[in-house]
Amino acid sequence: MEGAISAGGVSSGENTLATANKNFTVNSGAPSPDPTRLPCDKKWITLNIGGKYFTTTRVTLSKAPNSFLHKLSLKSLDPKELESDRDERGAFLIDRDPNYFQIVLNYLRHGKLIMTRGLIEEGVLEEAEFYNITDLIKITKQRIVERDYLKESNDSKKFVYRVLQCHESELTNLVSTLSDGWRFEQMITLTQEHQQYPPGREFLCVVSRECSGKSHTNGSHKQEPNDRALLIQQKASPGMAIVRD
Repeated sequence: MEGAISAGGVSSGENTLATANKNFTVNSGAPSPDPTRLPCDKKWITLNIGGKYFTTTRVTLSKAPNSFLHKLSLKSLDPKELESDRDERGAFLIDRDPNYFQIVLNYLRHGKLIMTRGLIEEGVLEEAEFYNITDLIKITKQRIVERDYLKESNDSKKFVYRVLQCHESELTNLVSTLSDGWRFEQMITLTQEHQQYPPGREFLCVVSRECSGKSHTNGSHKQEPNDRALLIQQKASPGMAIVRD
């Protein structure tokens, strides 16, 4: 008999239809989403710099008008962009050094050039020129000039050295009264044969002061020759030597 009712109260025709519905999948024609692909966001943008991922806002990249990064942030909103500009996860692929890009990105975030230990300004300048970030180019060039000037200034420093002989009772007063830019460098104990004071320990105290690059004819500003240090060491106790910073 057609439309017979089964023991459970459901017709055999309905049961067959339910089973068919379980095995039926509706295909709307849209591809299934890739779980590894980064979502498109109008606020955020992800870059793959030399294999390292950086995620930042488009506002940050737009802080350098006419730069490569600014144009890239605008391009990512264009539906006609080439898919080859992105990697398999959807991030923009740029073949540059990620360590230096971190400095560039931080500059765009807070407007300060902060160097990372082990990296040099010339590397930052190279990246700033590649991305065409004009303000960062100017700041980095200025930083390089200041760094080189400071290095040359330190290399050209000259010091005047003086050697003072004193008894142990005078030592504390001598060190505490140093002035006029003089600083204590080294203390050397004299052997008994070189002592001139009454019984007690005697010392040679080496002091130094920085002098200007101009030459001085005055004997009080004339730099001590290196031979003087050797002479002092000969008078000192065995094993003692003058140590300079």
